[in-house]
Amino acid sequence: MTRSLFLDDLAEEVLSARDKGLPARAVGMTVAEFLGSDPRLGEFWTPLVVLDADAMRNNLDVMAKWTRQRGLELMPHGKTTMAPALWQKQLDAGCLGITLATMGQVRTARSFGLDSIMLANSAVDERSLRYLAGELADPTLRFVCWADSVATIEAMELALRDVDLPRPIDVCVELGAANGRTGARSVEAAVEVARRATASDVVRLAGVAGYEGSLGHDRSQSSLDAVRAYLQSQIELHRALGELYDDGEIYVTAGGSAYFDIVADVYADSIAADSRTRWTLRSGAYITHDDGFYRGISPLDGAGTNVEKPLRSAMRGVARVVSHPEPRLALLDGGKRDFPFDEGLPVPRATAAGLGREWATLDGTTITKMNDQHSYLSVSGQDVALGEVVALGLSHPCTTFDKWHYLPVVESSESDRVVDLVRTFF
Repeated sequence: MTRSLFLDDLAEEVLSARDKGLPARAVGMTVAEFLGSDPRLGEFWTPLVVLDADAMRNNLDVMAKWTRQRGLELMPHGKTTMAPALWQKQLDAGCLGITLATMGQVRTARSFGLDSIMLANSAVDERSLRYLAGELADPTLRFVCWADSVATIEAMELALRDVDLPRPIDVCVELGAANGRTGARSVEAAVEVARRATASDVVRLAGVAGYEGSLGHDRSQSSLDAVRAYLQSQIELHRALGELYDDGEIYVTAGGSAYFDIVADVYADSIAADSRTRWTLRSGAYITHDDGFYRGISPLDGAGTNVEKPLRSAMRGVARVVSHPEPRLALLDGGKRDFPFDEGLPVPRATAAGLGREWATLDGTTITKMNDQHSYLSVSGQDVALGEVVALGLSHPCTTFDKWHYLPVVESSESDRVVDLVRTFF
């Protein structure tokens, strides 16, 4: 498998006034030229989302060691960042491949030479399946998708009925749960999907898949019990399919970024007994972690736990005070178009006279609501002045990256030296 993506073209992209947040002097320069000019964060415009290279290195190392110690492989969800440069860092850290959510994302990934892909979804659109048939002519491509019904298999066959398919498409049977997302709603129904797959000349049965994250939204006992019961059903299904598997690669895969410790625990005995199967996590948010949802739910955050080397938040927002219309209210120049809000509002962390200046801890302030281009900063303690910048802890990487074309990367949280621009493809 090729481990190096085609990233050279990204360095030659020309920066534009259409790329929000970039310094004025960057316009017309290539990415390589700009990064070679020793840029500093203080040059950038607000609002902004900034990544921390040191924290990302920490997170890559933490997750690589954690999975390796438990016999798990990692195909992190690339839709979290849709940033091939960050996918490369994950591959370099030992990941088996990258998971994606749509065939459009698969096409983007293939354009960068990614050759190990899991589509955590069904593929039933005729146009995208015909595209996939062409890609499967590449013998180095590892590709596996999901199916949760007999109808899914039949739709794939119909779309490819007159196509010269180089090889069958690897398909994992997706097991769901009541009140969950997609997936066959019982082990028995999933077995029927598997039997239909083995009878097809278009697909090949490649294992068991599913997503446990929709079954809980916290670390309460009821959520953990629901997740554990679901994962045990996955193991039951995998055992039931034993006689249907051929000699090719087999996967059992689960794991968002919230309950992967439960996945490891439930899978542990089966991992020890079954070395043939690729026991695979798809956790994607770990590379940046956050200051909100995942900080409160991830087993590797370290807050209130005994995690020796925890994940660290590697992203922060920066916004400027543009209005102080009332004594205890300030308006910032970043809003829903710039920062995530679906899993909690940004959290004020620090303030400074400007980007690149010394930060001071900010107490007694809260973001109470957001508009498209404003955040409402309620001030009950330390005041903030017009023109000051505020550093914001953000919640949910998956709805942070999609708002930005380029995200500057600084050496560390203590440095304002910009060492990279991460390009996204949403």
